Amino acid sequence: MLRLAIINGPNLNLLGTREVDIYGAECFESFLEKLKARFPQVILDYFQSNVEGELINKLQSCRKEMEGVIINAAGYSHTSIALGDAIAAISVPVIEVHISNVLAREDYRKTSFIASKCIGSISGLGLEGYALAVQYFLQKH
Repeated sequence: MLRLAIINGPNLNLLGTREVDIYGAECFESFLEKLKARFPQVILDYFQSNVEGELINKLQSCRKEMEGVIINAAGYSHTSIALGDAIAAISVPVIEVHISNVLAREDYRKTSFIASKCIGSISGLGLEGYALAVQYFLQKH
């Protein structure tokens, strides 16, 4: 079975209640259960933290345990060189996902310090972006 980690960054624990006009009304845990049912042939390991160092530790732990990582680093995408370095340091392929279309938002969101370290980026397709990333990894597996 394919083993993938989904890593969500700051404030994504508030999905379903935070800025629903941008991020939608569904909490991530509810979406994750649907995602697991949709892809029963994939083991999905989920981790969320508001702390940059914890996200880096989780990325590093994926080196031996996972075959792919789907990361939504949220605001850290636009500020964290350290997260980009962590992605570059592991030999596991990583896909960056953003729920909103970051290129259609504030100018500071148009720069990602992790995108160049990832094999691809999905932005603006809501929670479906995570499912598209899972599909990609399944096709490559």
